[in-house]
Amino acid sequence: MSTQKDIFTIEGKHGKPILIDVTTSKISTNTPIIIFCHGYKGFKDWGAWNLMADALALAGFCFIKFNFSHNGGTLEQPIDFPDLEAFGQNNYTKELADLKAVMDWCFENETIKTLGNINNLTLIGHSRGGGIVSITASEDPRVKQVISLAGVSDFLKRSVITSETETWKNTGVKYVTNGRTKQQMPHYYQFYLDTIKNRDRLSIQNAVSNLNIPHLIVHGDVDTSVFIKEAENLHRWNPKSKLLIINNADHVFQACHPWHKETLPLPLKETVNQVIDFINEFKT
Repeated sequence: MSTQKDIFTIEGKHGKPILIDVTTSKISTNTPIIIFCHGYKGFKDWGAWNLMADALALAGFCFIKFNFSHNGGTLEQPIDFPDLEAFGQNNYTKELADLKAVMDWCFENETIKTLGNINNLTLIGHSRGGGIVSITASEDPRVKQVISLAGVSDFLKRSVITSETETWKNTGVKYVTNGRTKQQMPHYYQFYLDTIKNRDRLSIQNAVSNLNIPHLIVHGDVDTSVFIKEAENLHRWNPKSKLLIINNADHVFQACHPWHKETLPLPLKETVNQVIDFINEFKT
């Protein structure tokens, strides 16, 4: 059995398009839908995400992933970061709006309604995307399960509370070096202002504490980017959640970009298998 991938483009709420791909098995009908959100400095085709999409499609899911509208990619160059101006104008509330737009599209698109079961929708987010899906799951009753992969537990501490805030305000921008591409990636001061303005909505603690749906937290035991303590925080705030620690898994579950192998790294393969089991437990 093989998979097929369909490409779509929709308009985002903030003036930039959202590029989407949908991976299914070629015999897919009425299968549970998964929407995957990439993380900070990420994109939908990073590393082994396409292999993950294939694995989940073959396991009986309609797997949807997309580029956030302001992640720095373009329709012509969806990989890496040719549009640093857009990257600098990104913020958490834009990403929440993008995810809602993709969800709305799923519920309206005839192709998706043919391939997938819109009444069985799971959100999966990696790293920063884990926070985005957690907040969305707490706000939107269309979400039936939510899964955090190496997810962050606090947007404010990670991105806003810093000794450099006054300098950031005065200059209007601060830069972060991308270790892989060597680009100087801008964050405009609007990011700080938008986060502070929406700090209550952006509380991941509040979001997961209020979840009443199945919640899986997956984290690697050698993650040096988002420490395992953050997964433990999420689990403590939602004791009904399931916490799964993957041995020998770093922040990207031993994948990298580019990923030239035709198989998943073992920690990511284990993660995918656990995701399959978790969603199937609640399949309707």
